[in-house]
Amino acid sequence: MKKTIIITAGGEGKRMHSKLPKQFTNLNGKPILMHTIRRFYRIDKNFEIILTLPEKHIKTWKKLCLDHDFETPHHTVNGGKERFHSVKNALNFSTGDLIAVHDGVRPVISRKMVENLFKEAEKKGAVVPAIEINESLRKVGKTEAKSVDRSKYRIIQTPQVFKADILKKAYQISYQKEITDDATLVEKVGHKIHLVEGDINNIKITFPRDMLLVEQLLA
Repeated sequence: MKKTIIITAGGEGKRMHSKLPKQFTNLNGKPILMHTIRRFYRIDKNFEIILTLPEKHIKTWKKLCLDHDFETPHHTVNGGKERFHSVKNALNFSTGDLIAVHDGVRPVISRKMVENLFKEAEKKGAVVPAIEINESLRKVGKTEAKSVDRSKYRIIQTPQVFKADILKKAYQISYQKEITDDATLVEKVGHKIHLVEGDINNIKITFPRDMLLVEQLLA
């Protein structure tokens, strides 16, 4: 089956305290996005890799690719106002039977996890990586904070992988701001989401401290 990887990269770097969008921030000598794209390519050279970027940042990305002699095959498309719109646009260019959607600022990608996700998606249609929570949780209200059973919760990661027809059908519904990932959208159209084991090292770079850890993992 042909496999597509949609990599979303719409961040502006606000929580990184940087004027440069975080996906372009240097990590061990190269922009974060290059590490992410290259890792997928090394896992499977036959992946169709589609990168979504805000239109205003596409020229910057092309210049970075020239500056770093970055020639790993990928196709760049205009992103939209929200992540939802970016993925929807990328789906117009996707030709895979299975489609994965991944955060561009998660460059530490395990071959084992990716291969397992595609294997399970081929059988079950919609799968996401998840990891257990190892700290206590409290549900916060207006006047109190109550302890909750952490065993009933999981942290959801990307890539999230779906059969193409399932994901494309889900993206026919209208944008809703409470939908924060593709799995939630797919659930909206009646498909069950299956969890597979994620990877604790699959860190989403959000804060400056995340960069330090990811640098060590990549090294």
